[in-house]
Amino acid sequence: GDYRCTSYTKATGKAVVGSTAGLATIWVPSIAMLLPTTNPADAATVETTAIRPDLKVLDFDAGTKQYAQFCIAFPKSWNLGTVTFKAYWCPASTNTGNCIWGLQGLGCADGDTADAVYGTAQTSTDAGIGTVEDVQVSPLSSDITIAGTPADDDLTFFQVYRDAAAGGDTFSADARLLGVKLF
Repeated sequence: GDYRCTSYTKATGKAVVGSTAGLATIWVPSIAMLLPTTNPADAATVETTAIRPDLKVLDFDAGTKQYAQFCIAFPKSWNLGTVTFKAYWCPASTNTGNCIWGLQGLGCADGDTADAVYGTAQTSTDAGIGTVEDVQVSPLSSDITIAGTPADDDLTFFQVYRDAAAGGDTFSADARLLGVKLF
């Protein structure tokens, strides 16, 4: 959410909203994500060159909608509003077609079932840049409303996917997710 923190108040445990700082962010690397039983992405390690960074990625196919999941217990400074995201990824080929990343969320309070439907997803479309192993950062998504009426101390589940079945996804190879940055 758009919670610009300039100070913290001990009385409420909430951040005081101001205008001097940017959006707060949370980085979620692909290696911290769970692969669901149904339509999972493929975990992979991509070696660039010996003794250079290896890429721990989740490969999302070009023809099938695949998923990965993660959860976060947000800090009390979160305003319980919408979030946005950017996908960090790299192409597995020199293709320059569009790759569509999606994200949706579900908040669960103490005693809530996790067997519930995610909220409406939002997407971010990014064109392949034509170079294998180059890091790409997708544009910022639209606001994502988290299902389950978020509250302090909730556990918030997220599902990221590549919408390869959508007509607008024209990237013809695996899209390798490095991670997601939440705003």
